[in-house]
Amino acid sequence: MTSSSRASSSRDSYPRDLRGYGRNPPDPCWPGGARVAVQFVVNFEEGGENNILHGDPASEAFLSDVLGAQPWPGQRHANIESMFEYGSRAGFWRLWRMFTERRIGVTVFGIATALARNPEVVAAMQEGKWDIASHGLKWIEHKDVGEDAERAMIAEAIRLHEQATGERPTGWYTGRSSINSNRLVNEAGGFLWLSDSYADDLPYWLQAPSGPQLIIPYSLDNNDMRFVNAQGFGNGEDFFQYLKDGFDLLYAEGATAPKMMSIGLHCRLVGRPGRAAALARFLDYIGSFDKVWTPTRKAIAEHWHVHHRDLAKSAPPLL
Repeated sequence: MTSSSRASSSRDSYPRDLRGYGRNPPDPCWPGGARVAVQFVVNFEEGGENNILHGDPASEAFLSDVLGAQPWPGQRHANIESMFEYGSRAGFWRLWRMFTERRIGVTVFGIATALARNPEVVAAMQEGKWDIASHGLKWIEHKDVGEDAERAMIAEAIRLHEQATGERPTGWYTGRSSINSNRLVNEAGGFLWLSDSYADDLPYWLQAPSGPQLIIPYSLDNNDMRFVNAQGFGNGEDFFQYLKDGFDLLYAEGATAPKMMSIGLHCRLVGRPGRAAALARFLDYIGSFDKVWTPTRKAIAEHWHVHHRDLAKSAPPLL
């Protein structure tokens, strides 16, 4: 058997979809004939990060301005704690004003324990008609969490999210996920969309035992996390220029093949003034164009469920 025939014969059993939409992606038919859907996510994690106060074994070490931080087993890290506190005390409100004044749709990836600890922030999100999706129970790594434990954490996240917001979440993004996360969240049921994927510029379907599951891919490059990662954004102008270049290309492509652009934000990162200024410039920049849609993820999901359900017929399985 040749190598090509072996590849062909094993294609059905290979658990990854490397083809996607291929050469001719579908026209999403965005509302108003938009050439690009620009979707902003505000991650709300402050109060749900690793902390021995939360029963975790060590302090947080991920996505803070303490570059190169390491977990401190059995200890609190005062500097990192205060940086997370900045996110909920100051950064959130800066972003909230920025988006609500411009009437731009926002989806929140909300850690359930963080939402529960800050009802004033939740009330502001609801006042701004933000779409509050679940970001899991706690902002921790799940790769070494057993399947049964992760399933229980998903159930508790849904319960606590509903208690904190008054509504069950209809969208989900774990972020620090395991290989099981999408399957386990789908098993929990009731989700219009999942976002633990970075695989496309358009939503796509996967087939689950309960029926089609919509995936709305996220982005870690159009993301303020690169301010605190090696070889990331050195200043606000780097951030603005990268977002502008991505938008410009997608807008040009949108004349014949519209797409979506996900942008990920964190209250403690881009909520800092020198970074927020660059975000404000980008918001005003895209606001100068016509045929740009700035929806929530829920709005994208509702649109895809209505207009592109037929694409689910040929979808690969959710494994």
